[in-house]
Amino acid sequence: MTTTVVPSGSRPALPSAVGLSVALWLGAILAGLAESLVRLAAPVPPATGELAVRAGIYLVLGVVVLQLRSGHGVYRWTVLGVLGVLGTASLVVEPVRALADGGSVGLFLVSATAPELVAAALRGLHVVEVIAAVVLLFHPAARAFYRTTSPSTTVVAAPAGIR
Repeated sequence: MTTTVVPSGSRPALPSAVGLSVALWLGAILAGLAESLVRLAAPVPPATGELAVRAGIYLVLGVVVLQLRSGHGVYRWTVLGVLGVLGTASLVVEPVRALADGGSVGLFLVSATAPELVAAALRGLHVVEVIAAVVLLFHPAARAFYRTTSPSTTVVAAPAGIR
């Protein structure tokens, strides 16, 4: 058998689906941060400590999202699980609970304050960006990108006589 070393530069270029997914994930994080800031004008604003914790979480999530560009599948699955599943659940549980308790969208729209309406719009944008980012993360080009090996050099064994 012949051994061939494939340099890291042979890694495929970042597919546009992954680049757009990263942009949407970052947009979703920014929408979450903006919603937190808008809630400062709400009748019961978040505490300073709560805002600091959220900002720290958003910073860590942003760093993980940027790692999606590396091609390592572990980041794709981490982002999907943490942001795509847990994050989306945290965004929709409050509105679903309000609807289950007899609330209605119409009543909310009529009685909500301006900051509540802006926060709801940002939350809606956040959810839409997450859904679109997940779809793009599993686009065929993205799946092929994450199937490639790690960016370090790779040793590929080929049968003797084949080069």
